[in-house]
Amino acid sequence: MNRTVGVLVLALLCSGTTLAAQDTPAGVRLKDVAALQGVASMPVVGYGLVVGLNKSGDKRQTIFSAQTLAAMLMRFGVAVSPGEIKIENVAAVLVTAEIGPYVQTGGKVDVTVSSIGDARSLQGGTLLPTPLRGPDGSVVAAAQGPLSIGGFGAAGGENSVAVNHLTVGRVPRGALVQAKRDTTLPTLEALNLVLYEPDFVSARRVANAINTELGASTASVLDAGTIHIQVPEAYRAIIPDLLARLEPLPVTMDVVARVVINERTGTVVLGGDVRIGPAAVAHGNLSVKISTEQTVSQPGAFSQGQTTSAPKTDVSVQEGDAKLIQLPSGTTLAAVVQALNALGVTPRDIISIMQALKAAGALRAELVVL
Repeated sequence: MNRTVGVLVLALLCSGTTLAAQDTPAGVRLKDVAALQGVASMPVVGYGLVVGLNKSGDKRQTIFSAQTLAAMLMRFGVAVSPGEIKIENVAAVLVTAEIGPYVQTGGKVDVTVSSIGDARSLQGGTLLPTPLRGPDGSVVAAAQGPLSIGGFGAAGGENSVAVNHLTVGRVPRGALVQAKRDTTLPTLEALNLVLYEPDFVSARRVANAINTELGASTASVLDAGTIHIQVPEAYRAIIPDLLARLEPLPVTMDVVARVVINERTGTVVLGGDVRIGPAAVAHGNLSVKISTEQTVSQPGAFSQGQTTSAPKTDVSVQEGDAKLIQLPSGTTLAAVVQALNALGVTPRDIISIMQALKAAGALRAELVVL
């Protein structure tokens, strides 16, 4: 049994510390950080079959795939009972896609195909024509085509190998939009832009950029995520021209200092504005290993004793050399990474260090645990 005691963190806080200023990030286009309020994509879903699999499809336990195949064959004049079909090269799937707000009839979008039965792999399969329905239940698109898995799998005897996830695939541009959508923008006297990442500082900067382009008092901030725009008289009947003028505007967005950790995968992402207060970090490893071996006690010849087994237990303890690293006030991301590398810590040790620094109040950032 292995038991690892990873990290000891001692954090000493200094009140009233002023955080060092970060270099202003480069401007981004308005279209990359905001969108017109009230115009959204439409999620669609459908149920279909993937055929052409190499004996990796649904088995007899998945009843609905056999029923679906029998119903489809009936439409082609082939009468067969679902119980008489041996399913190996067919898999029942759910097909999902997202149709953009301005995709019209004849447009094509990517679809995701996911197995819902006990198929082992969708590799090499082809999606049969599948109607895709919107939130109201109406058919808005049809999907079909060969699947792209992005991996492979092989098996022989008791051995098998698989790369990536084999029961989910995509059909690039596999859905053909069939329903006409009314996306014409009406004449508007005002409209709202919604930020993808709500922030009061960012919203104020976006409003200032729009006012510089269209004139003072054109844009105002309603809340952290909404910018209200009074449409100029010249653009009220041609809203697309106004949006085309606003979308390329460069804006500087403010970023929240954030540390994102995923303990399941050992992933740690530190944002550029992360700051560490004055702290001292000591890191060491304590490994305790307990192993048990069964020994046999054999009685002497012609004796009346019995053969018995007895456990023999060995305990070993190893402790790594602890190193103490001092982090001054206002330490930048580069200094944090350099200090952690000097400690020789692993990503999972960094997770423990960041959690301890946050608990001590020395981490000047939002900690997000996935």
